[in-house]
Amino acid sequence: MIIQKKACAGTLESSDIYVEVSPLPQGSGIKLDLNSVVYAQFGKEIENVIMETLAELGVEDAQVAASDRGAVDCTIRARVETAVCRGREEE
Repeated sequence: MIIQKKACAGTLESSDIYVEVSPLPQGSGIKLDLNSVVYAQFGKEIENVIMETLAELGVEDAQVAASDRGAVDCTIRARVETAVCRGREEE
């Protein structure tokens, strides 16, 4: 799946995550920038959930910025999926 335009999902409210995706040239890979209030405890797990969700959706090249406020895995997955769907190339 190709990210064609900048798109976002989520909020900066407690227990949520704000995810923004932007296009990158083909072959660039995934560039992830994560800011989280619980990074010390769960940062690597949050990064893994984001990267797994992108892989499941077939996203290979994208800039992803995420600001986490303590979201659970299902919320992270939903926000990533929504942002990707909003930014994908229309077929």
